[in-house]
Amino acid sequence: FPEMMSNPKLLLVQGTLNVVMKQNVTLSCLSEPGSPPVRYTLFKHNQQVSALNRSDLSPALFTLTISSASDVGEYKCKAEYNNSSGGKYSNSLNFTLIEPISKPVLSSPTSEAKKGQNVTLSCFSENGSLPIRYLFFKGTQTISPQMTMQKREAAVIFLFINSLSDFGTYKCKASNSFPNNTKYSNAFNFTLAEERSHSQPLIISLGLILLLLIIGFALAIPFFVIPLYKASE
Repeated sequence: FPEMMSNPKLLLVQGTLNVVMKQNVTLSCLSEPGSPPVRYTLFKHNQQVSALNRSDLSPALFTLTISSASDVGEYKCKAEYNNSSGGKYSNSLNFTLIEPISKPVLSSPTSEAKKGQNVTLSCFSENGSLPIRYLFFKGTQTISPQMTMQKREAAVIFLFINSLSDFGTYKCKASNSFPNNTKYSNAFNFTLAEERSHSQPLIISLGLILLLLIIGFALAIPFFVIPLYKASE
């Protein structure tokens, strides 16, 4: 009589659960104790993927190629004796597809600033698997700790413009779990805003008053100056 079959164990023997497109992974399914022959069937979301018969106590090995987003998700295997009903199911393994990030965009609500002003910089990569890690630079020096965003949102830092040296070139970089995938943003520069003198509004006001007086005098000539001139003749 065959031994009582236990629930098989599904193990990942090649590859990772975080997969990239075109990656190969190998799964091992084995029920022990158990008496051969045993039929092992691999399922993805309850859909049969492959089946193998084992006449010894070696595990069934299933090699998969991740060729599309439909190939990721939950996998299980089933072990059963031939010509028998029922069977036992394994634990599940869940594959997640990771995608490369797109080039991040570095931006600010204002491009002009003056000394003593607070400004913000935001870095955002529109595409790529979460979480995404961001780091800000001024020149080649980092100016922020690494920020890990679990949601599809921008990383934001606050800066205080204290001197002319703060008007340098800023950049940020983004990375995620996709191998060898780090992208740098566009360069961003703040320009020095022109500081207007406090006397400028007064000068403009006096100029307007003088202009109005000249226009008023010109309009008054036909009514007052010319008649007085004729009367004196």
